[in-house]
This record gives sequence, C-alpha cells and structure tokens, in this order.
Amino acid sequence: MTTAARTGLFAPFKVRGFLFQWPADLLTNCGIEIELLVLGWYILVETGSVLMLTLFGSLRFLGTLIAPMFGMAGDKFGHRNVLCAMRTVYTLLAFLMTIMIYTDVLRPTHVLIVATLAGLVRPSDLAMRNALIAAIMPPGQLMGSMSVARTTADFARIGGPLLGAAMIAALGMGPVYIAVTAFYASGLFLTGLGGAGLVHRRAAGVGKASFAREVVEGLTFVWRTPCLHAAMWLAYLVNMTAFPMTGSLLPYIAREVYHIDQAGLGILVGCFAFGGLLGSIALGLFGQSLPAGRTMIIASVVWYVLLQVFVLMPDALSGGIMLVLTGLVQSFSMVPLAVMLLRVSGEQYRGRVMGVRMLAIYGLPVGLLASGFLIKWFGYIAMASSYCVFGLLATFAIALWWRKSIWPLAAQGNAR
Repeated sequence: MTTAARTGLFAPFKVRGFLFQWPADLLTNCGIEIELLVLGWYILVETGSVLMLTLFGSLRFLGTLIAPMFGMAGDKFGHRNVLCAMRTVYTLLAFLMTIMIYTDVLRPTHVLIVATLAGLVRPSDLAMRNALIAAIMPPGQLMGSMSVARTTADFARIGGPLLGAAMIAALGMGPVYIAVTAFYASGLFLTGLGGAGLVHRRAAGVGKASFAREVVEGLTFVWRTPCLHAAMWLAYLVNMTAFPMTGSLLPYIAREVYHIDQAGLGILVGCFAFGGLLGSIALGLFGQSLPAGRTMIIASVVWYVLLQVFVLMPDALSGGIMLVLTGLVQSFSMVPLAVMLLRVSGEQYRGRVMGVRMLAIYGLPVGLLASGFLIKWFGYIAMASSYCVFGLLATFAIALWWRKSIWPLAAQGNAR
C-alpha cells in the first residue's frame, strides 16, 4: 500500500466523527437510490408518461429553495443535529410508504405527495454532510476526505439499484420498502452515534440574529466572492443540463431507447456510479495537488463531450461504457467544486455557503421539466444534444467571465 493511499484514503477514518459518518451516509444513500429506482419505474409503468416521470424527479428537489435556511440552522445548532432531524424525516416517510403498500392503497398520487414532502428536506442532506466533514477534518485533508466521503454515494449508486431491482423482481415493493426504512433508520442511528461525547460549538460569527438576516449575510458573502459566484453558476448549469440524462431520465432511456427492463436500468445506474467511484478514489489518492477551480472547469468541459457521445450510443452496452467514463469525469468536476466552496467560505460561513450551493440544484427540476416537453416535441436525441451543446458553451462563458478568480494557479479558487 502506497503512502498516498494511506494518507488520502484511510487517514479520514482516524477521526471518530468520520468513522461513523461514512457508514451512516452509505446506508442513507443506499435507501435513497433503491427508493428512486423503484418509485421512478413505478411512476413510468403506472402512468406511461415521461412527463409524470420528470414531474416526480422534479418534486424531489423542491427543498432547494429553502436550503439556505438548513445551512443557517446547521451553523446555529450544529450540522450533525440538523442532519439527524432530516434523516428522521426520511425514515418516517419510508415507514409511511411501507404501510400504504401493505394496505394496498398506494397510487401514483401518493408517491408524488411523499416525493414532495421528502423533496423539502432531502436536497440539503449533501450540504449538511459536506459541512459536517469540513468541520471535523483538518484543512489539509479536505480534498481527500471529501473524495472518500463521496464514495458512499458511488457505492450506493452501484449496489442500491441492483439490489432494489433484484428485490422487487423477487419479492415485490413491500419487502423493498421494509429494507429502505431499515437503511434510513440505521443511517440515522450512526449519524447520531458519530457525535457521541462531542459538544456542539456554534460557528464563529454566528450569533443570535434572526435566521433571515444571517441567511442574507451568507448570500452576500457568496455574491461578493467571485470564485464562489463562478462555482454556483457552474453547479446550476450541470444540474440543469447534465445530471438529468444520467439521473431521473435513465428510466426513460432504459425503457424507450434501449428497450431493457428494471435489471438493465439498475446496471446503467451502476455504470455511472462505478465511474464516479473510480473518480473519487483517484481524487482521494492524488487530488490534494490539484487546483480546485481549474480542475472543475476542465472536467466539466470533458463531461459534456462524453455526455454527447453517450446520447449517440445505439445500445445499452455502449451506453453503459460511456456512463462509466462520464461518471468518472463528473467526480473531477463536483468534488473540487465542493472543496473550493468549503475552503473559501471558512468556518464562519460554511453552512450558509453550502446551503446556497444547494439552491443550484434547483437547476435539476428546471432541466427535467423542460426535457419532458422537449422529448415530447422533438425527441430524445435532439433534446439531449441541445443540452450538451448549451452546457459546453455556458461552461466556456463561466471560465472566461471569472477567469481571474478560478484559472491562475495563484487565484483564490485554486488555493490549497
């Protein structure tokens, strides 16, 4: 085992909080991935409408509009405390779904309602866990820690859909939702256990002012910091034009383009996640030396090029190969972006900046809803190609507009 591997991949586990947080995030992500696959397929089969599928995918991100409030709550009351409260909500909603399945009352309308309730809370989960990791890890290990933490999502996206597809084919939705509830409950327990014996310390500079005032302070800090501005726009862009094709639209691509079943869908999701896992491991090993701002721009350009190739693939095999490559490259875009935000924001604004970052996820429901209509009017290939071309041009525009803050190695966005 190399020194880099020992330092980058395993050093974070020496910190008690991270030791418990990693499996907690893994279990929670497994529950999320299984739930998304099962419910996305359920909506598509029961309604036969890609518009309903995109509506379901969009409702899951409704809470991005209030994400800064969750970030402020994390700074004020402790990121771990807020994360535990959020994961309690996931557990209760999954338990409610289990009851509806076993009482045979579940309908697509109920799924949309539950997706709406979960969508108010779940978008801020990533912000809270990132802020928590930044709070408990030494600054010099941040890139490696964030990369290792991201592997929880990658592992879950590989195993979760495959496990969910196998379980629903063999056992039906009821046992699947019992498993989902158990995943959420276990994740909640470990999240709380990671903070046992630790005393919450209010973030420096966060006082007793109103939530609204301190949220505005976070927004103002982002507005006045050019490299954060660039990162927020890039995050909005990729959520609007890149993630729909490898996320909520995959059930449509699997069923209508590649003509494969749920098991095939699980494999496609797993391919993208496997690529993301490879990228996270590579960043964990060697990412400390990479300039965050420059890396996220270069990786985003390559990301859109690979997505365009994926769109043109004629079958599931070639599409799956391209999803592996696409997943790998998107890790090199999103992890450095998050690290840059955490480094520049510092302890005082960490939660609020990550909350503002979650606002960028609102690009995903916007892109999803638009894609549903564009597919209906012009077809899948035309819609996807237009997203790739627009995303590529907009990435170049972001790089040029904020080049002084994110491109030179001495720029604030590339500080280590």
